[in-house]
Amino acid sequence: MKSRRPYLLRAMHEWISDSQCTPHLVVDAGFAGVEVPRQYVQDGKIVLNVSWTATAQLQIGNEELAFNGRFGGNSMQVRVPVGAVLAIYARETGQGMIFGEETDGPPATPGQPPEAPPPAPVKKTAGRAKLKVVK
Repeated sequence: MKSRRPYLLRAMHEWISDSQCTPHLVVDAGFAGVEVPRQYVQDGKIVLNVSWTATAQLQIGNEELAFNGRFGGNSMQVRVPVGAVLAIYARETGQGMIFGEETDGPPATPGQPPEAPPPAPVKKTAGRAKLKVVK
């Protein structure tokens, strides 16, 4: 299957923008193919304002995100492979999504669903059930 990250990224960008908030990306600046202004990179990461008003020609494709932006008064073409995006969030509320590592597992045998991870055990206590995350 295709990576779901670009689809979630577009959906979150639309949701944040429609909510009258400012979408920001956290990007791994060390990821291969990332073209960002290096003087704004801190601890190997950069935060980018990707609102419609802060960018020109914003494109969120399946392979990369690209736009023209201004940094310190200078215009620059920014390119970010979708795999380099670590998170997208609304500046005003902090709500958003953190992306985990996507790994390509072996393809499922045709006609057979892929193996699902075992369900998390349910711990029963007085009153309500509680789920425990098992890694």
